[in-house]
Amino acid sequence: GIADNVRPQKNIVSTQAMATVVAPAIRTRITSLFGCKYPIVLPGMSWISDPSLVAAVSNAGGVGILATGPLNEKETRDAINVIRSKTRNPFGIGATLLMPGATENAKVAIEEQVPILNISLGKGDWIAERVHEYGGKVLSTVTNAKHAQSALESGADALMLTGHEAAAHGGDVTSLVLVPCISKRFPEVPLVAAGGFADGRGLAAAISLGADAVAMGSRFAITQESGLAQRMKDIVSNADIDGGSTEADTLYGKHFDGIPARVLRSRESLRLNTKPASLPFVISRAFAAARKMNIPLYKVIPGLLTQFDKMYIIAQFGAATESLMKATVDGNFEEGVQFIGQSQGLIGDIPTVDDLVQRIVLDAIECSKHSNQTFSRGEQ
Repeated sequence: GIADNVRPQKNIVSTQAMATVVAPAIRTRITSLFGCKYPIVLPGMSWISDPSLVAAVSNAGGVGILATGPLNEKETRDAINVIRSKTRNPFGIGATLLMPGATENAKVAIEEQVPILNISLGKGDWIAERVHEYGGKVLSTVTNAKHAQSALESGADALMLTGHEAAAHGGDVTSLVLVPCISKRFPEVPLVAAGGFADGRGLAAAISLGADAVAMGSRFAITQESGLAQRMKDIVSNADIDGGSTEADTLYGKHFDGIPARVLRSRESLRLNTKPASLPFVISRAFAAARKMNIPLYKVIPGLLTQFDKMYIIAQFGAATESLMKATVDGNFEEGVQFIGQSQGLIGDIPTVDDLVQRIVLDAIECSKHSNQTFSRGEQ
């Protein structure tokens, strides 16, 4: 059983064995809300959560969320159409509202009546109003109770709680504390726990803490269908204590892209996290990134003049794009920076999405049985 495995190793469940057992559906408030079979979510990760991976997760019984950060309006619409050609199951799109182009991409998703919109870093009341008109759902990503309350007042149907362990922009509070705190404060709200979850034990633990599902970005990034560069998959899936990628081999800081973020430890990520880049350098890199992502400069310049603090953060994020793409897209570990969560310490193989989902659900069921047996012994 999963309780006997302190750390999963490569191929702990064979594809042949997995094919003989199909995990039963799990009913939670999230599976009921989204209409999926399993309470497992692929969060939107730029250059990774593409149509192929989104469709693979949804076809496997979870919910895939498309990353729209690198996409313009046409690319977002095209991606939605590709997803629909690959799956009939529920899926979503992500929109980080603070970033240039996010509002336009959200409007495209609404026009296309995407079932789920996952929004973050911005006020989404207008999105919720329009999404609810066609029966869609809004999942708001938050990192604390104050943000949770604001999201619910803006019409969110469910919350994704991003703990400190998460890749990229997790909050200050660990999932172990954040999930039960939000669950206790907002008991009627369906919750997706994100940050530190990569296996069946994590799913079972999240349910015990009060969540209704888990998001597993780092884990889904290291699958066969993922668009992440193969070299980065190989590096993260190396489970060796000496020379591999363990739970301790990440960095968390605010100097890399302007928002506190967790990345894979490397010489380059250490260098870039040492101190913030100069203002001229950040702005020039941000403009270069905007051009590369086909974001017109007229959408960036006014914000720098009228909302400098907010736009400086955006500019820093844009300046980081080149480093992120070097690792994520090109597999250049030496010169790039890779977002990754502490859950990389649980990743030791590169399975198919379907095999992974089946493994996670079956292991969660076994873990729950073990927990029930442990507590029932006290009643005897």
